[in-house]
Amino acid sequence: MTLTKAAPAVSLTKQGSATGLLRVNLNWNARPAGPGGGLFSRIAPASIDLDLGCLFEFTDGTRGVVQALGNAFTARPAGVREPVIWLDGDDRSGSSAAGENLFVNLAYANEIRRILAFALIYEGVANWAGADGVVTLHPAIGPQVEVRLDETRNGARICAIAMLESRNGDLSVRREVNYIDGSQSHLDRHYGWGMNWTPGRK
Repeated sequence: MTLTKAAPAVSLTKQGSATGLLRVNLNWNARPAGPGGGLFSRIAPASIDLDLGCLFEFTDGTRGVVQALGNAFTARPAGVREPVIWLDGDDRSGSSAAGENLFVNLAYANEIRRILAFALIYEGVANWAGADGVVTLHPAIGPQVEVRLDETRNGARICAIAMLESRNGDLSVRREVNYIDGSQSHLDRHYGWGMNWTPGRK
């Protein structure tokens, strides 16, 4: 199942997928086309480094970010001992077959208000078309949900990919693919998270 501009949203609850462990996978191509690729071969910058992350808000009002930058790899609401959201690592090149993975434990779906998955070009030229990024949501049950970062909106370094939102007992995913000029703080302002930001490093 692919979320598009024409069909941007799906209810995980209605398709029976709002349970278990949800894996959000980011894969991209950071390697240049080989010799002999021809005039119309796809060329991606060799040094591009995409990072997967998310802004989150829990029902208890806890808000924050999960990302490799600043080693903010996990998040959980107050009173919950185990992570509800976590990032499994940082693929610096795009060469890993597994890509980068963000996990959401839907056993705590009632603790989640909204989660905005994003991709950030941490290093390299802001060339989204060349990076050919694709994000796939893998629910524990039900069909996979794919979002392609296939718009040629170059220059912006951050892209809001998809919003996971819980309303009136319904957990849904909505395609965003919204390219933002600036950093995570600009993304925050655009979506109204209202957090304070300081520079971070890997």
